[in-house]
Amino acid sequence: MRTTKVYDLPLRFFHWLFVSFFVVSFIIGKTVDDDSVIFSYHMISGILLTGLVIWRLGWGLVGSRHSRFSNFSLNPRELKDYFMGLLSGSRQKWAGHNPTSSWASLTMFALALGLGTTGYLMTSGQGNNFELEDIHELLAHGFLVVVLLHVAGLVLHTLRHKDGIAFSMIDGNKSDVELDQAIPSTRRGAAVILIGLVLASAVYLLSQFHKQTRTLNLFGTTLQLGENESSPSESQQPHNSESSENENDDD
Repeated sequence: MRTTKVYDLPLRFFHWLFVSFFVVSFIIGKTVDDDSVIFSYHMISGILLTGLVIWRLGWGLVGSRHSRFSNFSLNPRELKDYFMGLLSGSRQKWAGHNPTSSWASLTMFALALGLGTTGYLMTSGQGNNFELEDIHELLAHGFLVVVLLHVAGLVLHTLRHKDGIAFSMIDGNKSDVELDQAIPSTRRGAAVILIGLVLASAVYLLSQFHKQTRTLNLFGTTLQLGENESSPSESQQPHNSESSENENDDD
């Protein structure tokens, strides 16, 4: 079976980093109490996810052929034909993103940016935290639903066409695609730059995060990623107050 290289290396790195940051953020957010310092890493992972999406928006304009948004199949009629084709056994091939993956990608990018925006507003003390938290949680659940539908669609496509599409984001190849659809380069240099940016961003965020106060200094803006562990507890405050009153009485 002939295979053709259609996905560049930066896109493939982005794909797996995107998956990893979402999984980490979602699992921590759902399994760790918000009074634990570990919960703060849910937010740090979310910042990295948001930055990664911003990078992808740029790569969607200047990346290789099948990484560009102009190559996405976003015509509603094509989406309808794709679903009908799955039922009828159509063998139509898309060199790049098929209609479902095109729509799923853009939807997940929008949800990720929404999560990043609401998370920033909450941690920077802007807006109504209760309302923002509800919106944030709704976006997170919507993101999970799209991910599950995307995976289900991938499985269904694989069972129907038996073309190994699940591995295309690993090796960048697709089977039975015309040779004129192949990309001329895998853009290794851009992939190295992407990995460097992600690592540098992670190091910066971790170095600016103070565990005791659970604050993050993000380019001059202080984000509160949880309760301040160094502040006196409520149980200590009355005791301190009484001690002050006794000292005043002695004077």
